[in-house]
Amino acid sequence: MKFGIHQFVWNQGRDMAELETAMDGAAESGFDLLEFPGLDPASIDTARLVQKAQGLGIALGASAGLRPDMDLTSPDKACVARGEAFLTEAIHIARDIGAGHMSGPIFSAHQKFTTLPTRAGWEQSAEVLSRLAEVAKAAGIRLCLELVNRYETNLMNTVAQGLDYIRQTGSDNVFLHIDTFHMNIEEADQGRAIRHGADKVGYFHVGENHRGILGTGTIDFAPAFDALLDIGYDGYVSVEAFDSAGCGDDLKAICAIWREIWTDPDAFARHSRAFMQMQLDQARQRAAAYA
Repeated sequence: MKFGIHQFVWNQGRDMAELETAMDGAAESGFDLLEFPGLDPASIDTARLVQKAQGLGIALGASAGLRPDMDLTSPDKACVARGEAFLTEAIHIARDIGAGHMSGPIFSAHQKFTTLPTRAGWEQSAEVLSRLAEVAKAAGIRLCLELVNRYETNLMNTVAQGLDYIRQTGSDNVFLHIDTFHMNIEEADQGRAIRHGADKVGYFHVGENHRGILGTGTIDFAPAFDALLDIGYDGYVSVEAFDSAGCGDDLKAICAIWREIWTDPDAFARHSRAFMQMQLDQARQRAAAYA
């Protein structure tokens, strides 16, 4: 198991200077991976990013989200086509920065919906993801579907729904991206949900119920780390948290980032790395005690 951290802990990643600031912060805090969300090909030098990452000894990850005009569940075929084209480009960017996976809520628009999902929208989204999974496989990228909460998508919110969707795609290159923040809202039992996902868990986020400093909220992380060990998960566990300086206005609105819970990104990163290591060490000790 390796540890990662989200770009937005430091800044919005609007240019190379901001991206490199986050890379330096992640490396100095002891992380194995920095997750880049929604890289803009017009404002980045992928070769430079890769070279810097190699020098720092960290891996780069990629994630993406879809605007409402790119919704794969929309009855508007032009909207769906825009979403597929956007994700195709995002897969190629992920390939170019050396990422092994691309995650995020890439199955529908990342927004608050006001209507129930439709079966036609579900099937259409899965059909597009089935095609994209083949594009991703050719690029050496695994697609990981982030199961976000009911306020950020209407299509699927739980591990059980995610597994049904993966079966609908018929692809062996679509996996689950699970997040403790979202599970805290949607799942009855985080540990059981992770075990249910088993070998389809491709990426994992930890975040507090208030998106603040780990260990200062109400989430009990022990069941999650116990379950990750039980299923033999050996991928990345990344901390995701936002403050108002670290994400743009659109994401602030979608994720309801209305107040500052922490202000020092480097201190947040150092604490998160130590906290995650402690949770993993304690989970290993519990597993050994009952072996």
